[in-house]
Amino acid sequence: MIKTQGLSKRFRDIVAVDRLDLEIPPGEIFGFLGPNGAGKTTTVKLLTGLLRPSAGRAWVGGFDVQTHPREAKRILALVPDQPYVYPQLTGKEFLRLVGDFYEVDLSHQKKKIPEFLEMFELGEWGDQLVETYSHGMRQKLVLAGVLLHQPRVLFLDEPMVGLDPKSARLVKDVFRNLAGKGVSIFMCTHVLEIAEKLCHRIGIVQEGRLGLVGSTEELRRKADSSGSLEDVFLRLTGGDEYHELLKYL
Repeated sequence: MIKTQGLSKRFRDIVAVDRLDLEIPPGEIFGFLGPNGAGKTTTVKLLTGLLRPSAGRAWVGGFDVQTHPREAKRILALVPDQPYVYPQLTGKEFLRLVGDFYEVDLSHQKKKIPEFLEMFELGEWGDQLVETYSHGMRQKLVLAGVLLHQPRVLFLDEPMVGLDPKSARLVKDVFRNLAGKGVSIFMCTHVLEIAEKLCHRIGIVQEGRLGLVGSTEELRRKADSSGSLEDVFLRLTGGDEYHELLKYL
């Protein structure tokens, strides 16, 4: 469902994404991990058509993102870390806009919009302007819009930011349910506990280049570690060097 060949992005002298080769099958939750500035968000923007690559190609659902952008974007959805929603619309109006944009049948919208608002505990806020919503509420509204148009590929950039524990648990269950129905999920996150529990495979990127890819157990073996994903990640990325600095405190 997601495939890249030599995908690269350069900003002047900075190589943000360096020859990325990746394949993600239907129904897989793929965790894309890396330090700040490693190229995660740039990769998501390349895969969703928000940026043009400097080199290489990317396909979503078999459609080249650059040569067939409408077809690719019709079957994908993006949940960014800073959800943009039109502040002067109500929650219901925003979901109607999403439904109309993706040509979702009106009868389906009328049935599902109230259901999704209730599911995300936004029922009593449906007629309120989005400008009155908190960050977490806006995040849940965007997720409701994703469910409304039923994408086959879902891109997530820090999807749990601003969510309370109950909402985070609901969202994780939603992702598992979508994956069980064959939806491919590409997730960037710094919350390694979530990646460890949720993702089927994990890729670790540094300085724009994808290094190791595998399940948590496979990464543990490659890192020669029996610890948590956090321990494995720090060992593989050199992040455990901070232990040496603690003696100066």
